[in-house]
Amino acid sequence: MSHEINSIAYVGEKPWHGLGNILPKDQPIEVWAKAAGMEWQIQQAPLEFKAGKEKDAPFVTYEGSQVLYRSDTLKPLSVVSKGYHLVQPRAVLEFFRGLVETQGYELETAGCLKGGRRFWALARMREVMHLPGDDSVEGYLLLATSCDGTLSTSVIPTSIRVVCQNTLHATLENIGIRIPHSRAFDAEYVKSNLSMAKAQWESYVNLMTKASRTKITKQEAIRFFQLALHGEASDGPQETVKLKRKRALEAVQRLYDGAGKGAVLASSKSTVWGALNALTQFSDHERRTRTEDSRLSSAWFGAGARLKQNALEFSMFMVDQTAG
Repeated sequence: MSHEINSIAYVGEKPWHGLGNILPKDQPIEVWAKAAGMEWQIQQAPLEFKAGKEKDAPFVTYEGSQVLYRSDTLKPLSVVSKGYHLVQPRAVLEFFRGLVETQGYELETAGCLKGGRRFWALARMREVMHLPGDDSVEGYLLLATSCDGTLSTSVIPTSIRVVCQNTLHATLENIGIRIPHSRAFDAEYVKSNLSMAKAQWESYVNLMTKASRTKITKQEAIRFFQLALHGEASDGPQETVKLKRKRALEAVQRLYDGAGKGAVLASSKSTVWGALNALTQFSDHERRTRTEDSRLSSAWFGAGARLKQNALEFSMFMVDQTAG
């Protein structure tokens, strides 16, 4: 089976995606780097091409671009412009060193995706949101980046619901700290602005608390699922919906109606929060993917992340509409 992932390291219980090398708690960054497969470096080389099919055709250097490759395997990672600012895998872990040593953060998982084209580290912030019915959500800080231009260097508040390990970025489009690769990543500047991330977490807690108290009808929940999944709602019979869409909608409805983890808690039953978590569980655990590592990539950076972003935005709308 083809895997996109190089390695993952984690502490505590096995992550929801089921991947990784377990570590004891309180390990130094050096141990994390080895276990997470993040000891290698991104190297740069000129981009050359053979100008012709003849054996003696000359190689010509393309001045505007460069090839990035792994120092350990020499495998190419991407072709980027010469103005592309690199962030090394080890730098992602080093970002958390001071936060772990002096501010109580706890590294929980780190690793690489897509052969090393994307890499990240996730640390618990020791921020906990308590909702009705013993429902709790823990706050995390995710630092992720890429070396192929598909992802800015992003520092994002993230939440994990304890009862089901659903992951949901505590963010909308304008939240989080994102540094494009046209600029150098300044770790100290980002750390000096982490108070903003905590303020965003507080805003997220306020929104989700309201969502857990906002009751909705079954028909409102179905329309919510249709909009989040497909960008449109239909009042017609489900038989008219394409089979793939129908199966996705039925799966989310089943989770919402009681099959989902935590679906019967007071915070979730017939609430916007319950609808949001049904979609989140579908994205993280139920959607069909080729491998578990592609599931993780989708949930954090791809189609799954976009689905959860849609769901979060519709949650805000429904809470505001009800309040109004």
